Amino acid sequence: MQILYRLTWFASSSDVNREVNNGRGPVDFKISRGDKDKTLIEFKLASNTKLKKNLEKQVEIYELANNTKKSIKVILYFSEKEYRKVIAVLNELSLIGNKDIVLIDARRDNKPSASTA
Repeated sequence: MQILYRLTWFASSSDVNREVNNGRGPVDFKISRGDKDKTLIEFKLASNTKLKKNLEKQVEIYELANNTKKSIKVILYFSEKEYRKVIAVLNELSLIGNKDIVLIDARRDNKPSASTA
């Protein structure tokens, strides 16, 4: 998924860096157009046992290290069970509807086949 994400930025005017480590661990992506306009992107799997902790603290630490307040958290889920887990965590953290959190439905069993469409 991260490779596909990186390809979407190919030949853009933005500076895209992967696994940027500014002292507190590597953030998945840092997208910038100069020092005053930068956004961090962090991908997480719903199956991650530390998902709640990561959503609470991890990106905030990366924001401080990268001198920005802008970040997007992307969560991929592969089953209904994982989706329910993500929703429960987001509810616990009062993050339901947060525009900076993107959920990606990666379930295979709920999509029509392109070959039969």
